[in-house]
Amino acid sequence: MSASKEKRGERAPRHVAIIMDGNGRWARARGLARIRGHEEGANSVREITEECARLGTIEQLTFYALSYDNLHKRPKTEINALFKLLRKYLHQEFDTLMKNNIRAATIGEPQALPKYLQEEIAATVEKSSRNTGMRLCVALNYSARREITHAARELARLVRKGALSPEEITTRSVEEHLFTAGMPNVDLLIRSGGEMRVSDFLLWQISYAEIYVSDVCWPDFRTPQLHEALGWFGRRQRRFGAIEEN
Repeated sequence: MSASKEKRGERAPRHVAIIMDGNGRWARARGLARIRGHEEGANSVREITEECARLGTIEQLTFYALSYDNLHKRPKTEINALFKLLRKYLHQEFDTLMKNNIRAATIGEPQALPKYLQEEIAATVEKSSRNTGMRLCVALNYSARREITHAARELARLVRKGALSPEEITTRSVEEHLFTAGMPNVDLLIRSGGEMRVSDFLLWQISYAEIYVSDVCWPDFRTPQLHEALGWFGRRQRRFGAIEEN
C-alpha cells in the first residue's frame, strides 16, 4: 500500500478484537432467559467470523468469550450453560472453520475449564492448524492483568536462572511471554452493547488500537454493523504518537 493511502487511512485492520457485550440485556428485553441471549449471540459469532474470513484482509479475529471474572463471579448455572453452548458451537461450526480455511486458537488459562471442554478445544485447534487463512482466536478464562503478571513471572524466572539480565528486558521480550505471543497487536477493538470500558481485555495489545463502541447488543450485531465499524476504522488517522502531516 502506498504511503499516501496509508496517510488517508485507506486500509483494513490486520487484527480485529471484539468484546461481545449485551447478550443478557438482549434476552431480558424480550422476556427470555439469559442463556437465550448467549445462544443468539453465537449466531452473531458465526456471521461475523464468516464475513471477516470472506473479506480476506483481516489476519486475526479475536472474541472475548469468557473472562476470568465471568468464570469466578457469574452463577454456576450460567457458566455451565456457557460451557455446554461452547462445546455445541465447536461441534456445529467445525465444518465452517474448514470451509473458510480458518485457523482456530485460544488465549487465557484453559486449565480451569472442564476437561471435556479442554479436549474439544485442543482437537479443534489441532485439526485446523494446517489451514492458511484467518486466525480465529477465542479468549477463555482470560484476564489481561493476569496475562501480564504471568509474563512478569516468566521473565523473573529467566533472570533468576541467569538466562536474562534486567537490562535485557524489552517490550519485545515481554510480548514473547504473553498469551498472544506470535500474534499481531490489535488494530481495531469493537465493543457491542454501548458500554465504554475495555473490561481487562488485551490491555497490552490494544495500546494503539482504535476503539469502536456500538450501542447494538451483541445478538443483533451482524454484517452491516461490522462494515460500519470497518468503515469507521478506515477513516481514522493512526499516528502512533507522531503528528499528522499536511
